[in-house]
Parts: sequence; structure tokens; C-alpha cells
Amino acid sequence: MGFEANKDLCAGETAVIRESMEYDVVIVGGGPAGLSAAIRLKQLATEHDAQLSVCVLEKGSEIGAHILSGAVMDPRAMTELIPDWKERGAPITVDVTEDRFLFLTATGSRSAPTWALPDNFKNHGNYVISLANLTRWLGQQAEALGVEIFPGFPAAEILYADDGSIKGVATGDLGNGRDGKPTENFQPGMELHAKYTLFCEGARGHLGRQLNDKFNLREGVDPQVYGIGIKELWEIDPSKHKPGLVMHTAGWPLKSDTYGGSFLYHMDNNLVMAGFVVGLGYTNPYLSPFEEFQRYKTHPAIRTFLEGGKRVSYGARAITAGGLMSLPKLVFPGGALVGDDAGFLNVSRIKGSHAAIKTGMLAAQATFDAVQAGRQGDELTAYPESFKTSWLHAELHRSRNFKQWMSKGLYLGTAMVAVEQKLLGGNMPWTLHHQQSDHETLKPASKCTPIAYPKPDGKLTFDRLSSVFISNTHHEENQPAHLTLKDPAVPVNVNRKIYAGPESRYCPAAVYEFVDNDDGSERLVINAQNCVHCKTCDIKDPTQNIVWVTPEGGGGPNYPNM
Repeated sequence: MGFEANKDLCAGETAVIRESMEYDVVIVGGGPAGLSAAIRLKQLATEHDAQLSVCVLEKGSEIGAHILSGAVMDPRAMTELIPDWKERGAPITVDVTEDRFLFLTATGSRSAPTWALPDNFKNHGNYVISLANLTRWLGQQAEALGVEIFPGFPAAEILYADDGSIKGVATGDLGNGRDGKPTENFQPGMELHAKYTLFCEGARGHLGRQLNDKFNLREGVDPQVYGIGIKELWEIDPSKHKPGLVMHTAGWPLKSDTYGGSFLYHMDNNLVMAGFVVGLGYTNPYLSPFEEFQRYKTHPAIRTFLEGGKRVSYGARAITAGGLMSLPKLVFPGGALVGDDAGFLNVSRIKGSHAAIKTGMLAAQATFDAVQAGRQGDELTAYPESFKTSWLHAELHRSRNFKQWMSKGLYLGTAMVAVEQKLLGGNMPWTLHHQQSDHETLKPASKCTPIAYPKPDGKLTFDRLSSVFISNTHHEENQPAHLTLKDPAVPVNVNRKIYAGPESRYCPAAVYEFVDNDDGSERLVINAQNCVHCKTCDIKDPTQNIVWVTPEGGGGPNYPNM
């Protein structure tokens, strides 16, 4: 590792000097994928008595701050990474004790018998966890091995060598005002150079999106599709608490032609995680995933657990749902996509942490071998090759049609998933394909029926702003907005006119609102300080006019126990 100084231009013609640091491997993103890659790299270095410098950049204020997931965890990959995780005190302690799957109507429910559930809906041997807390623990394990972790430093820019390979990344500048010009507190970002850079940003990664375009990584694969997951943490009446109960639902409040469902996971300490997922391929621009979640909690089968309890935290995050058919090419000169930055989540199991950990390990092995062989800046072809022969590939192959079937409607989708998974064990002779990206699916508002959502009661259901408040979201106000528009006229002239302004509804954090001007016209106001970094706007905007870029380091939510 070394230091250099590099000249760059910032704010017009003002020359600034960016310092640089040299590493063997730079990892972008301090989530399960990035930390598992870092841990495995250091384990391999120890096993081979080799020197290897590894650093992790994390945009959250601390490791785990931006981590949001259900989560029920399959411990298979964790056991491969750290076999003695129990003895080390990993926060994986609540065994799944019962699976329930309910089909909801507006007033009732029907439970699917356990014997009828396909294996992907069974969780024997799995654990109810806080993925944010597990990620914090993984960070401690990585640091103990000598990994350098820099929380609060988002990777804002990809650096390229003269031959076009990835040279590393640069962190964002600090101290620019809302106008983009340096203030008296300006500090230039730092360049981190590496032999290889692993991108582990999670779903719809800012730099991962650029890499897909730069290296044409999505050529010949299906479009990536997404869901938005909205989650609340509740402390409930101890008499209603059932540690290890895992409950999923489908049906109401969504119509049968809209993909989505819910989860209710009982942790320890009288805590319950309530969540709702809506596929972002929905067609009605009047639909609000946040409001659908609030309605869901009023169902008799759900409110019985939550009534009398207290909501203690809130968050939202996009998840990849395309599966095996939507995976891009994983490698490019000097780097690789790992975890949900590529889209490894198994949507049929509603699980991604085991896939993130496994792909982090596979990428680490390929990277370590390359560095030891004296290579740098080339393609880590051993990584995708090892994935193809792994248990994770076999798992994703079995469920490759799940989202495609469920997108055809609840009833047909459920029947076909049952045939494929229960009767054929996932070994079916056909493969379905995703035909559209999520931003292409909205119908004009004139062809859709508005949805009337009830007002929140402040006890069981809530509004967006009070929800954002308990997500501990904060952004320095005097900084350039990290939610940018390619064309500022599009929201009113296209989105509002044709689609009734869907950004005011698909955002779960009240970031976007249309307001009246004095002359009777309208304009879009972007309340970027509310953003919980879910990336839904970047995905669902029908004109792809909204582009999410990195804010100053440390901004965004800070999720405890989520």
C-alpha cells in the first residue's frame, strides 16, 4: 500500500490534488457480499502465508447502517466462510420453528397446508436474523483479519487505466454546496487503486449500472427486474410473540395480476419484522407500494399480532428478482460484480444473504489466485466458471422460472410454481424469459383506475414522513442533490401528463412531490434529504430520467436491528 498525489479538475478550472492509496484489492460496498469477499481474501492469505492488502469502502455512516432485509437466513454459505460462527457469537440465534403461508382476501385468509408447500417455502434449519446486525459482526471479523474498512466513504467514480481496464475508484468530494461549487469546508475525494476491484453495492448499484453500460455486460441476457421491499420493526405484546415463526402471505391487498406478498418474522426480545414486497413491474401508475403495505397491516390475520405493539423502525430497499436468466456477465478487465450488484438473490426463497456470501467467497478465490500469479487488470474468468459448478448455480437454476410464472398472475403463477417445484423438483424442460424492464410496464393513467387509500391512524398505519423519521435518515442539506434529472421538464410534461406523476407514489420516503406554481403550472420538488437509498426511482421512472448518484459519505438511513 502506498500514497500518491493526482491532479484533477473540480468546480470549473480549479485544480485540486487527490491523494491516492494502493491496494491489492479494493471492495466497493460493506454488505454481506463485500465483507465475505474481504474475509475470504484474508483467510486465503493466511493459509498461503502471503501478503495481501484489502480495503472496503462503505457509503453508510457505519457498517450495517444501510443494510435492510427480511431476513430469514440459510446458514450454508456462512458455515463455509466461518465454520465456527456459533462459537464466535454471530447474531444468528433464532431458529425457525414454524412456517405459515396464507392466501389473503379482503376479510379472510386460507392457510396452505405445510405438506403442500414447495421446498423453497420451507425454512427448517434456517434462522430469523437482523441482517444489519450480522453485517456489523462480519465487519468485526474482517477488521480482525486486517481488512481496512472505511465507512462514510462512498465510491463515487470508477477509475480506468490507459488500456481501459479498471484501475480502482475514487471517493466523493466533501464540502460542495448545493450549487455544486466548493465551500470553505471542501475536501477532495481520494483515489484507491487496486490490481482488482470488486463491486458489491447491492441492488441497482450506482457504479454497477455504469459498468453494465461500459462493458456491455447485459448483452444476451434478460432484463433485470426488481421488487421494492418495505419493512417495519415492531415490539409486540409478549403474549402474541412466537420466536421463530415465519409467516408469508400472498393476495390482498394487491390484485391478483400484481406480483407481491408479505412477510412476518418473529425474532427474539418480542420483536417482529413486518414487511411487504411489490414487484416493480406493476402496471397501474396509481399504485403505491407504501400504501399497500399500510393496508396489509389492517388485515385481521396480521393486525392480531401488531395491535397493542409499538413500531420502532422503518426502511425500504429495492431487491433484484430476475434470477439466473437476468445475471449479467460477471467480470470485466480489472473487476467483477458480486452479490446483488449482479442480481444473485433467489426470489423464490426470498433469500439473498447466502448468495451474497457465497459469491463473495467465489470472487475472492479467483482474485487471490490471480494476484498470487502476478496478474492484474485482466478478467477474473475463474469466478463465473466456479459459480457455474457451485451449489448456488444449481439452486438458482431450479427456481429460474419463478418470477416469470408469478408475473402472469397469482392463481396461474401459484399453480405452475407448484407443478415445477413440488412435482418436478425444479427439473423442468422449459425456461421462461423476462420480456420487459420495470420502467417499461406502466400504462397511461387514462387507462387505469385510481386507488383510494385510507388515511393512516397513527397506531397501526402511518404516513411516509413519520416513517422516514424512524429510519434515522439524515443528509447534509448544503450538498448537491443526489437525485438528478437528465431533463427537468420531463416530470411535468411526460410523467405527470401521461402517468399521473407516479414518482409521488412509488417512492416510499416522500422524496417527490408535485406542487403548484403561482401561474397555475406545476413543478416537481425533490426532497432529497428524505431519501432512504432504496433506488426505486432509479428503476421505476418510466422515462429513466431520474438518475441516483452518491451523496456525501455517511448520509442516508441508519438502520438498527433491521
